[in-house]
Amino acid sequence: MATERKTLGVSLSGGPKADAKASFNVKGARLETLKERARDIRRNPSEAQKALWAELSGSKQGGVKFIRQSVVGSTIVDFACPSRWIVVQLSADDSNPDVNELQDRKLTEVGIRVLRFSEDEVLERIEGVVREINTELNVPFDKRSARRKAGSTATPRFDEGAEG
Repeated sequence: MATERKTLGVSLSGGPKADAKASFNVKGARLETLKERARDIRRNPSEAQKALWAELSGSKQGGVKFIRQSVVGSTIVDFACPSRWIVVQLSADDSNPDVNELQDRKLTEVGIRVLRFSEDEVLERIEGVVREINTELNVPFDKRSARRKAGSTATPRFDEGAEG
């Protein structure tokens, strides 16, 4: 069964907001919509998502736990490692690079490390992708100094209910 992908547009006219928290955290109906969309993506993953999840699930990467299709702020991330403040995003061939850049920037502004790979890259060289993820997992990281450096006071919340 083919899954229809929705795409978003980005308005380049609006400047950055002074407070990253104002554009990051979502509540109410918007949050519930994001959670339902994340559940749908978990039920209908792409081949690249299936392949990478097989490598990341079950704490296979040095005992570090990943969750898949998690709502982080106003974004659904493909894979999240809350203990290390890392998310792994996969870009489909038809994804909008402006939206990808905006999502990555919003996550980075609140101190989350973002690793982005194309779906083709995952399917063609999964060992290298996993190696890059492991390298980042082993880099010492202080979330407070990362948020301070980014100038944000937002506290991201990983949707812990998004396990596989």
